[in-house]
Amino acid sequence: MEPSLRIVPSSAPKSASIQDTANSFGLHDTLRYGPRSLATEAHTTSTIKDRLENWEATRDNLKLTTLRNIYGLHAPVRLLMERKLVGHNPHMPALPVTNVHLDVLMGRDETLECADFMMPSSELAQPLDIHADMEKKLKM
Repeated sequence: MEPSLRIVPSSAPKSASIQDTANSFGLHDTLRYGPRSLATEAHTTSTIKDRLENWEATRDNLKLTTLRNIYGLHAPVRLLMERKLVGHNPHMPALPVTNVHLDVLMGRDETLECADFMMPSSELAQPLDIHADMEKKLKM
């Protein structure tokens, strides 16, 4: 956990180098890899994609940093320990699992997603063979 008060995920540093396409002299090998331009290599990553991928982590980091600043270091440590304990869930593998406790600790208890109310038909069609699932679990 890096103490940061960012609301929006930071953009990844854009860098361009010729290490992947360099020959023995340290120059770009145009005959093998074709012409290159540093401008196109620097803009290959999408900023929207990066923001969406890091949105949950940044929001969680902001929440933990705020807890640390208000209540002290014990609050985020306790919350992270509770998440780890609740996340470890040895259960019957044949039954579908929903971890309501982890949703409450992560702050997702008041949100609805498609997976919450729309069950795919493939899960309902699977036979519940508890003995085979328990054997798989013991082999792991």
